[in-house]
Amino acid sequence: MALLLEAYQYLLENQSDFWHAVNTHLLLSFLALGIGVVICVPLGIYLAKTNRGSMVILNAVNIGRIIPSLAVLALAMPYIGVGFGPSLLALSLLVCPPILINTVTAFRELDKSVIEAAYGMGMDHRRVLRTVEIPLALPVIITGIKTAAVEVIASAALAAFIGGGGLGEYILNGIALAQTSLLLVGAIPIAILALLAEVIFGGIEKWTTPPLV
Repeated sequence: MALLLEAYQYLLENQSDFWHAVNTHLLLSFLALGIGVVICVPLGIYLAKTNRGSMVILNAVNIGRIIPSLAVLALAMPYIGVGFGPSLLALSLLVCPPILINTVTAFRELDKSVIEAAYGMGMDHRRVLRTVEIPLALPVIITGIKTAAVEVIASAALAAFIGGGGLGEYILNGIALAQTSLLLVGAIPIAILALLAEVIFGGIEKWTTPPLV
């Protein structure tokens, strides 16, 4: 309890720095998530529909999932340097696996009879994709985005190790100075943000899921 009070007192005395760290953390996390969505959803649709190189890419992505986040940042640092930009690039790589895998899975598991019925009604490929396939695949894709969001919010704490800023700086400084209360200033908000992301994307997932007939 004393540690929590110390952490709270620190927050009261350093509100400006704290909210700047929160903003940086969220900016890193959601820019990386946005980049992952823009790249991986179209790529996943392409791989699911064509199967061109899908096994190679998906196997590479699955291998990438087992590499710890800190290792990705450490491996990237000699090549891309330190700071916000390199941290964003490394985190963008981390969000790709769940989004890409779920997109491919969602489109491969679509009910073929529904798609054939859409074509039978005279729809072209683009209209089928836009009005039938994407709405049906969306809940599974959102699940992948939800997983990626939670992972990137947690992993963004490690960006502090390469100068990316964010709430991870409190954790890093708390460890360096052996101050558990300072560590909590970073760790507790990160846990809350990850939980909020889980709840928000869980709600979107339910909203996009078609009702059972």
